[in-house]
Amino acid sequence: MLAGIAMMPHGNDVLAPKDDETRYLAEVLRSIGEVFRTFDAYVLATPHNVRMSDHLGVIFAKHLVSWLGFAGVELPGEYETDRELARLIYEEARKAGLPVVDINFASLSGEYSRFPLSWGELIPLHFLEKRPLVVVTPARKVSRDTLVRFGEVIAEVVESYPKKVGLIISADHGHAHDPNGPYGYAPESKEYDALIMQLIRENRLGELLNLDEGFIERAKPDSYWQLLIMLGALRNVPMTLRATAYACPTYFGMGAALYLRE
Repeated sequence: MLAGIAMMPHGNDVLAPKDDETRYLAEVLRSIGEVFRTFDAYVLATPHNVRMSDHLGVIFAKHLVSWLGFAGVELPGEYETDRELARLIYEEARKAGLPVVDINFASLSGEYSRFPLSWGELIPLHFLEKRPLVVVTPARKVSRDTLVRFGEVIAEVVESYPKKVGLIISADHGHAHDPNGPYGYAPESKEYDALIMQLIRENRLGELLNLDEGFIERAKPDSYWQLLIMLGALRNVPMTLRATAYACPTYFGMGAALYLRE
């Protein structure tokens, strides 16, 4: 059963907040962790794991190992893949004609079937109790409709799965808020962030499909593609928005949202 969906940021600032907005964001993330502690497994969509140009990835490696932090912040830990759930998601996505690949490393199973985790996964997981999980990765050159359909497939599979599962959408938003940041300044970053949070709060996520490609490029988010997966999941399993938060303590925006079943 798909029991809940959480959009969670992966910026270091939520680990040690220095301003009121970020502190509140961290509080919401902790509250998500309290809700998700009743869940048996997670599916986590991330932009910072294996990168492919035009395919969707499902990680099959048995052991998921902390490997790559961000800006010197390391979050050690080892997680296990729910390989049965991974297999079902992969097989159903293939049946739906989606460009999905299964990903493993070193060994098909056992001790040496291992795959790295980055800050894109580790920071959201930091707020959650350890559970088996399935890591999935979107690609930016996959069509919008394909990403939405992938979200629908994930929801379909999880709905018939005997475990209580949460879907985690790892997402930071516009990366051009600060002229001194690595991506410079673009007003579209602020506009994008405000729009995303508005669409979430007003239950208008379907309008994501209408966003201009140039606008997205100038805003420099790393959330748009995962949000389309979230849109697809919510289309198949409608949920109620229970909490949101937003902060922009540095050059990129971070948001949280918690959806739960009625």
